[in-house]
Amino acid sequence: MSKAKLRINSQPAFVLHQYAYRETSRLLDVFSRDYGRITIYARGVQRPGSQIRGVLLGFQPLLLSWFGSGEVKTLHAAEWQPGMAQLAGLPLLCGFYLNELLLRVLPKDEPNSDIFAAYFAAIKALACLPRDGAGVEPILRDFERQLLDRLGYGINWRCEAGSNIPLVSTQRYDFHYGVGLQRSAHPASFEGRLALAFADADYSDVALLPWAKMWMRQSISAMVGDSILHTRQLLIDLQKL
Repeated sequence: MSKAKLRINSQPAFVLHQYAYRETSRLLDVFSRDYGRITIYARGVQRPGSQIRGVLLGFQPLLLSWFGSGEVKTLHAAEWQPGMAQLAGLPLLCGFYLNELLLRVLPKDEPNSDIFAAYFAAIKALACLPRDGAGVEPILRDFERQLLDRLGYGINWRCEAGSNIPLVSTQRYDFHYGVGLQRSAHPASFEGRLALAFADADYSDVALLPWAKMWMRQSISAMVGDSILHTRQLLIDLQKL
C-alpha cells in the first residue's frame, strides 16, 4: 500500500494528552472523529520556532493530518480551528476529568463519532461557563450518560428494568448498575420523574443533580474497576473545601 493511501488529511480531532518524546518531539494521545483514539508522533515540535507546537492545544478543535499504518502514526500537519474560548478555573478541571475518563475507557483505533460529538459539545459548553464553574454538573452528567450508552453500559431510563413498562412519574424507584430501575417502597428512593428528566437531559429540577451524580458515579466506578480517576478525586476534594 502506498504512503498516499496511508495518509489521513484534515481529520477533526482533540489532543487528550501529550508528553515529551526524545529531545525535540512529542507523543500525542488524540481523539479523532472518524478514527477514534490514536497515538501520533509529532516529530520536532519542541524545536525553537516550530509552528505546530503552538497549535497542539488541549480542549481546542483541531484538524490533524497524519500518515502511517502502524500503532503510532506520524503527524504531517495541524490546524487550529478558532472560535472556542480556552477553559479556565473549575471548567478546566472538568475538562481534564473528561479527558482522563476517555483515556481510561475508550479502546484504541475504534471509531465512535457519537462520543466525539458528545465530547465536542461538552467542551463547548464548559468553555461558556465562568471560572467558578457554575453550571458544570449538567454538562458532566449528560456527557457521562451518553458515554455509557455508546459504550454499551447504559440502561433504559424510561422503563422498569427488564421490561417495557414505562416509569410512573410519582412512583419511587431504586437504581441498580447494570440492571436498571426497579420499583421501591422506600421513602428515600427517587421518583420516576427524575429518571425521566435525566433521560431527556432536563436539569431544570435541581433535585435531579445529586441523584444523577450518584447514578453516574456508581456506573463509572464499576466500569473503570479499582483504578482511581485522579481528576474526579480532585474535584471531590475541592467540593469538600
